[in-house]
Amino acid sequence: MTETQARTVVPFEEVANLAGTDLGVTEWMTVTQDMINTFADATSDHQWIHTDVERAKEGPFGAPIAHGFLTLSLIILFWSELFDVTGVTTKVNYGLDKVRFTNPVKAGARIRMKAEISEVQEVKGNGLHLVTNGVIEIEGEERPAVVATFLSRFYA
Repeated sequence: MTETQARTVVPFEEVANLAGTDLGVTEWMTVTQDMINTFADATSDHQWIHTDVERAKEGPFGAPIAHGFLTLSLIILFWSELFDVTGVTTKVNYGLDKVRFTNPVKAGARIRMKAEISEVQEVKGNGLHLVTNGVIEIEGEERPAVVATFLSRFYA
């Protein structure tokens, strides 16, 4: 898929029917060195491949790279760009079933996410549990940065 799709917004009553729904792709986002440095400060992960721009140019990736967990954390931003549910009292990021960091994201690269809701299950408390397959792509790269199955819940 090459075109960005409009955000899918559905009422809670329709979510149960969304298994198999392709949500499309988000807008491109640039991962800046400032973002990488801020993430390093927040997590105390100042490994040189992320934060030492000059040394990283001579390293295995030819440039500083984003932390894998920084790229993964952007799933929430991208998810909210692709999907929302109305008529709910609570929205929960429930977790991840599988995550793979398949290609590093160099500082200055542009990324986006494509996603598909693969399963919807009812849960106690008038809730719905969504299993979503997400792929964070890197512009101009054949292999994606992240492939993840993430879980969310919506309660009415």
